[in-house]
Amino acid sequence: MQARIENPAYLLPESVKAINLLYKEAHSAGVEPATLELVHLRASQINGCSPCVDSGARNARKNGETEERLYAVAVWRETPYFTEAERAALALAEAATRLADRPDPVPDDIWDAAAAHFDTKQLAAIVLWIATTNFFNRINAATKQPAPQNWG
Repeated sequence: MQARIENPAYLLPESVKAINLLYKEAHSAGVEPATLELVHLRASQINGCSPCVDSGARNARKNGETEERLYAVAVWRETPYFTEAERAALALAEAATRLADRPDPVPDDIWDAAAAHFDTKQLAAIVLWIATTNFFNRINAATKQPAPQNWG
């Protein structure tokens, strides 16, 4: 795949400051890093963002994520590999990513399940990270950014 343009973050370098702030804030609220990695990977799978799926899986693996769990993220409901908190975060990621799929994009049962495992600040971080992931996904999909080919 050939990118339509260079990644917009490189073309508008001041945007990187805002992106870094979003990343820092989302990762500073006490949510397990593995949970944020899973949320990022699942939203990126839904959106078909090859660079984010590729880098998300690689980053998760570098941070100790198991192959079994990475392979199973797309079918997390049908596997025994995820905690109840991770399942709640994954359900929230799916709902908040697929906003147009239902009249009530994030139903109370999905929100309440997440709220049973995460405090308000952690929920804010998860929602911010889902939104940030969708932001990355949309930029990459619109400009046809390919997954890196030089991982070595």
